[in-house]
Amino acid sequence: MEFWKLHGIGNDFIVIDQRFNQYDEYEKIAKKVCNRKFSVGADGLLIVKKSNIADVKMLYYNSDGSIASMCGNGLRCFAKYVYDNEIVLKENFKIETLDGIKEVNINKEDNITSLVKVNMGSGSFLCKNISMIHTMETFLEQKIKVKDKEFIVSSMLMGVPHTVVFVDDINLNDVHKYGSEIEKNKMFLKGTNVNFVKIEDNNNIKVATWERGCGYTLGCGTGMTASAVIGNFLRKLDKNVYVISQGGCVKIDINEDCIYMTGPAVKICEGILEV
Repeated sequence: MEFWKLHGIGNDFIVIDQRFNQYDEYEKIAKKVCNRKFSVGADGLLIVKKSNIADVKMLYYNSDGSIASMCGNGLRCFAKYVYDNEIVLKENFKIETLDGIKEVNINKEDNITSLVKVNMGSGSFLCKNISMIHTMETFLEQKIKVKDKEFIVSSMLMGVPHTVVFVDDINLNDVHKYGSEIEKNKMFLKGTNVNFVKIEDNNNIKVATWERGCGYTLGCGTGMTASAVIGNFLRKLDKNVYVISQGGCVKIDINEDCIYMTGPAVKICEGILEV
């Protein structure tokens, strides 16, 4: 099985073209090929499929085999893969995901796909859309107790559930210690991704994300987007925000009806998978 491995700000993915194949057990393939000790290794698996409603369809599986409706960094890598392999022959096109159709724009430097701009949609603050057990309509700036510490958190759906914690400084020990606990809090019926956010100024933030189904990653596109959107909604940030993770930077532009994320997509290698 031929594959490419790519990364978007250190968030790495294996991509395989399955437009002409039918498998029922991609979750097993994801767990196997994403294992960093016994296979290529990655944060997730991207599957290319045919679409009847867009130019192409993307399926995304976390490294633990669970399927997710969206992945921002994965979508950029997916867009580079299908464009560079001439599966899609135009620079502006539509990708079907489980979170709906996403519009992408390919930006090239020296005839190489370098940056990809994605229309991320508008997201939702409603608890019912986040799949939360809560009597409130939204869950913004609420106190929760996790182990020995109290946090003020805000949650939204940005393709997948995200919870944002604004902090004075990002401590990776805290990300690992508390991220998994917040992820699995019983009020989140399907779990949540957790973003620890430090505000540098109105246009710049740093983010460390504990991803549902993956653990800590060097970058999370939907999480970086959610962090900027929640920060803007709470009047902590402007509408144009540079978001920095350990793996790199993306730019988030917030419009009235949609949110755009622009960031890199980089090919690492290609080869044949034994699955």
